[in-house]
Amino acid sequence: MARLSLRQQWTILLIASLVLGIILQLFHLPAALLLGPMIVGTVMGLSGATVRIDKRLFVLAQAVLGCMIGQTLSPAILSPLLADWPVVLAVLVLTLAASGLSGFLLVRFSNLPGPTGAWGSSPGGASAMVAMAGDFGADVRLVAFMQYLRVLFVATAAAVVARIGLGTNGGAVELVWFPALQSSFILTLVVMFAGAWLGQKLRIPSGALLLPALIGATLHGTDVATLQVPEWLLALAYALIGWSVGLRFTRPIFLLALRTLPQMLVSIFGLMLLCGGLAWMLTQVLHVDLMTAYLATSPGGLDTVAIIAAGSRVDIAFVMALQTLRLFTILLTGPAIARFISRYAHAGAS
Repeated sequence: MARLSLRQQWTILLIASLVLGIILQLFHLPAALLLGPMIVGTVMGLSGATVRIDKRLFVLAQAVLGCMIGQTLSPAILSPLLADWPVVLAVLVLTLAASGLSGFLLVRFSNLPGPTGAWGSSPGGASAMVAMAGDFGADVRLVAFMQYLRVLFVATAAAVVARIGLGTNGGAVELVWFPALQSSFILTLVVMFAGAWLGQKLRIPSGALLLPALIGATLHGTDVATLQVPEWLLALAYALIGWSVGLRFTRPIFLLALRTLPQMLVSIFGLMLLCGGLAWMLTQVLHVDLMTAYLATSPGGLDTVAIIAAGSRVDIAFVMALQTLRLFTILLTGPAIARFISRYAHAGAS
């Protein structure tokens, strides 16, 4: 693959992603236009492809998702979260405990350094975890591999579970791919670019997604304006995010991680099962369906979970509220958890 020119690699990436995305879409799989490019990007990355997605495009793709999420959020979501704050707090604490246990066991039964195992197993925003890991002595390459490997598995599993939950007619909604553009589309572009720029400028974790979502929710909730995010723009954002994740799986990083790959996989599947158990517990104490609870507690990236939630019959506002709370909780507690694992995981092995 590396012997091919960039133009040839781009051609293969575009055509293969389009074909696979359409095939998955025909089976009404939620996030088909994310999973298709992600799978193709992974295969090409492991095959030695040198094509990469510019970080600025990835940031703008997150901003598009933020605008889409902003259309679904409203101040009303705060009421159930505040009313059931003990349950929400318990879910956050148990999620932290699950990720801490996953990282501890991973470091305990592998040759990974403590900080690398801790940051690699933290279920927050993958890009935020990778960005912070280097400041705490972790191997950023392995952290990125672990984070995006988990995103790949979680996104695929969540999309399949969502498809099962939708039933045979769940994805039969006819989409209008090229609607007539209105003045609200201009406002959408302003919110998208401004939110992406400000999120990067202020260095807010996942700010390119969160700020447009908050701005859009404020405009929508106050009846000032409603953003217009056409399906073709969403499809482009899904593809850019899928490629960005998939193409990170390069052969050198894979060979570097190969020695501890079995432990990584056990850690990922274990964390997925623990979060699935939390989702079931959530349905027993709150009036939410299992699919909503599953996505709200799913240890995937904020952007990929948002894409899957948007294509499913779930309470996307609840999902994003809980996912965002978890992201900031892990960002606050991540350094302390990493220090604990570094100090005691290998100590227990000796």
